[in-house]
Amino acid sequence: MRLTCRRSGRCGSILAVILTIAGPAPVRAEEPPGRNQGLPTPSITGGQLPLPSTQGETALSLTALLAGSDRALRSGLTWRIYEDRSDAGRPAIVARSTDADPRFSLAPGAYVATVTYGFASASRRIVVSGAAMTEQVRINAGALRLSGAIGDVRIAPADLAFSIFVPIGANSEGRLVRSAVKAGDLIRLPEGTYHVVSTYGESNAIQRADLKVDVGKVTDATLNHRAATVTLKLVAAPGAEAFAGTAFSVLTPGGDTIREAIGAFPAVTLAEGDYVLIARHDGQVYTREFKVESGLNRDIEVLAKAG
Repeated sequence: MRLTCRRSGRCGSILAVILTIAGPAPVRAEEPPGRNQGLPTPSITGGQLPLPSTQGETALSLTALLAGSDRALRSGLTWRIYEDRSDAGRPAIVARSTDADPRFSLAPGAYVATVTYGFASASRRIVVSGAAMTEQVRINAGALRLSGAIGDVRIAPADLAFSIFVPIGANSEGRLVRSAVKAGDLIRLPEGTYHVVSTYGESNAIQRADLKVDVGKVTDATLNHRAATVTLKLVAAPGAEAFAGTAFSVLTPGGDTIREAIGAFPAVTLAEGDYVLIARHDGQVYTREFKVESGLNRDIEVLAKAG
């Protein structure tokens, strides 16, 4: 099912696809004959060599799982290990890694392991004693992938920009999570409801939607715009060559300026509706009223004549 958002700016359905992230199986390192005879062969997990053992330190191995499943995350992770200090100072980072299955060598004590996955994160308190430890951290995360369309026609990703907000109370744009998101980008987010603003072009073609992100799933949403791209021209006669260096202003019927542009034939994307076009050239001012219909891209000509 494709989600479409029209004038109401609200989306009642989403297309959800299970997010599957797989990775290579662990590989065993091979020792040359004659070396470390009688000792266990170290393992290489997630592409990271084990840290050299230090007297009195303990090996800690970590894995991140999606909440509600046993699926291990294999990419896009950032790990940090903090000292769990009771004083008021800022906890110090003692180790970090971007491997899927990092292995740390830590002195005995209490630590807090944190992992970020896109904009989602999780943490766990760990007490290191003596024996090697393996711990799992579960992340409540899903993902959002956005696109735009006019009717059944997809809008080129380069012409779209999205902003993602977390609603706070009655304010749907309470906290900005990320701006300048491009169509097709996979945005990893904590589970929850988000407010998305889609801007088509650089003027007033804007649509909004509330979208829900579920754990372990990709929410694919298409926001439907009602807009068109018009090319502005100042001409001596219909169909004639446009005058170069013309300054154009696009206004609402109430006089609010929507867009300004300079050139022989600038292209402007506008929301469906009525507008007033003002063209200035060689000290003269010319005007015309015009209407934008959704999906109808066309030329808007202003005639340069007296009166």
